Amino acid sequence: MLKKILHYPAKNLVLVIPIALITGFITGYFTDTGFLKGAILPLTFLMIYPTMIGFKISEAYNLTHIRVLLFSLLLNFAAIPLLAYLIGLALLQGQPEMLAGLVLASLLPTSGMTISWTMIFKGNVPAAIKMTAVGLITGSLLAPWYLWVMVGKMVPINVGQLFITISVIVFLPMIFGHLTFRLLRKRLTQEEFQKRIKPYLPSFSIWAMLLIIFSSISMKAKMIILEPELIVNGIVVLVVFYTVNFALSTAVGRTFFDRGDGIALVYGTVMRNLSISLGVALAAFGVKAALIVTLAFIIQVQSAAWYGKLAEKHGLFRDRILNITREEA
Repeated sequence: MLKKILHYPAKNLVLVIPIALITGFITGYFTDTGFLKGAILPLTFLMIYPTMIGFKISEAYNLTHIRVLLFSLLLNFAAIPLLAYLIGLALLQGQPEMLAGLVLASLLPTSGMTISWTMIFKGNVPAAIKMTAVGLITGSLLAPWYLWVMVGKMVPINVGQLFITISVIVFLPMIFGHLTFRLLRKRLTQEEFQKRIKPYLPSFSIWAMLLIIFSSISMKAKMIILEPELIVNGIVVLVVFYTVNFALSTAVGRTFFDRGDGIALVYGTVMRNLSISLGVALAAFGVKAALIVTLAFIIQVQSAAWYGKLAEKHGLFRDRILNITREEA
């Protein structure tokens, strides 16, 4: 019974995130939950830390899958941030904090879901692992500077403080995760770790995420009730963002790669690391920025599932490409 309760949120994200939003909103409307503000940073650490246990930092340094990796970097750190910025300017006028949240989400690509979706739809999993490692580290280093250039004139940004925030939210959990993994490997084989420990880690992370969503929404429930257009605008912006993102990544994947690499490229560029984005958004920009990241959880998970089925049904990618040698792991 306890095992089912633990895993239920991770298996039903599309359901539990709206429940956390609604519950947090109702609670915050009738009760003062300002005391929860101090819990946000520890909860963010607890959300990221489990995902870092077993995270393959070494994947950032080997030289396999260079071609698809370079295309993913070009999309993740040139095309997609520019896309988010232009969409935000057009559709989020007068909401600089929400624009900051959208841009922030666009700057932190890939997550464990990138690997999972690539595996589910039979893409190139080693390439997806590479994109996740490189994308997380690169995005964490570049995000403060991109934000300063894109939204620094609309939202005051302390680049130094932002680096500290990202270090606490990304690199500190990465270090603790690596140390935890080394301790576990002294007692368990890699196979035992994969079977006995790893399946539980995403579930712990999701529970922490739900508590963050509940806390952040409850603290600003009365503000949201006065500005319901925030949620409507956020959903519209995100639907446009993900639609164009899927279309762009698919076009690049179809043109330059076979099916395995194409699937990995799409999920390595469309999927954003929303867990980390949520923590940084709350710490650096406030609840309005966090709101658009929270809404993105719902749209991203559902659209990823729909896209995979669509790609299979209509054969969006070819099984092989002539005159191009695919790098093997």
